[in-house]
Amino acid sequence: MLYHRIVAKFGTSLLTGGSDRLNREIMSSLVSQVAQLHKQGLEMIIVSSGAIASGRYKLGLTRQIKGIPFKQVLASVGQHRLMSLYEQLFSQYNIAVAQALLAKADLLDRAGYLNARNTLLALLELRVLCIVNENDVVAVDELQEAVFGDNDNLSAMVANLIDADLLLILTDTAGLYTADPHRDPHARLISQVERIDSEIECLAADALSSLGTGGMITKIGAAKLATSSGVTVVIADGRESDIILRLASGEALGTRFLPTTSKLESRKRWMLSGLSTKGKLVIDSGAALALKKQKRSLLAAGIENIEGDFQRGDIVNIYDPDGSRLGCGITNYSSTDIEVIKGAHSKKIATLLGYDYGSEVVHRNNLVVL
Repeated sequence: MLYHRIVAKFGTSLLTGGSDRLNREIMSSLVSQVAQLHKQGLEMIIVSSGAIASGRYKLGLTRQIKGIPFKQVLASVGQHRLMSLYEQLFSQYNIAVAQALLAKADLLDRAGYLNARNTLLALLELRVLCIVNENDVVAVDELQEAVFGDNDNLSAMVANLIDADLLLILTDTAGLYTADPHRDPHARLISQVERIDSEIECLAADALSSLGTGGMITKIGAAKLATSSGVTVVIADGRESDIILRLASGEALGTRFLPTTSKLESRKRWMLSGLSTKGKLVIDSGAALALKKQKRSLLAAGIENIEGDFQRGDIVNIYDPDGSRLGCGITNYSSTDIEVIKGAHSKKIATLLGYDYGSEVVHRNNLVVL
């Protein structure tokens, strides 16, 4: 097999077959494929949607009820039903399953990130098939920092956490098209994307799914995070025959997004994930060149603008003058300090602030450049 460690994300629209309930036949086919790879010695983790749809069906709620408490009630009712079905299906292959419910808050700090990583890696080592979902019962949408927002994003985070080789985002569409295939008969499937840029993001912007929370735009966002951590991503139609087996062997199906970097070490992946980002620095073209081409640290002189309220030691995103994200890093100075010293020569920092924490605002060792 081309890949050894694989994260497979199953969307709601796939697991329900477009209906109002979980489709056992579809799930059985997906589980059978995962089981075959598991038996071959591959390491697999499933990120599964479907809990809310399952809860809605169990409670006989045919209409969409909006509001966070209702969503959490539906997840609470549906999550164990979803897991029970997975348990039944995997037991046919004598594969033990585990459940991991993750909330974004669990990964915000470095210790939480490492705890989640260590647990998932231990499950892989023990040959336990872990099924991950967002902890919808406690996640709160209004606090955007507390939720992943969709399981596409969560699947990219899990791939990031465990150093996956491949992330499969399986849905009810064949991949990313040049236009919406439902509206444009000339729409063409894009088989491979080398780098996700604004053009690719625009193509994804208007394709929405009726049942799930994530449309194509969230899948592209997930692919962007995963590929920037060295993971290959494929968005494909999960209803295709033996789709998981074929993708795991490298067959060209769906849309494949190539990694934009080699595998990053764990600390840099955590920084890049955006989970703990507190602010934003906009730098000039000279500083952008120094970071990208010359592998230099970020100095105060190259900073033009700042956004957000952050402290020394926080993670900040770094953007070039055109608004493109260059990377991120751990800042040596607070937002208040940087407001004073931006554009100034490093030798003037102590004079301007009355103290200094070094000439670098973000040291090269604490910097990840995309």
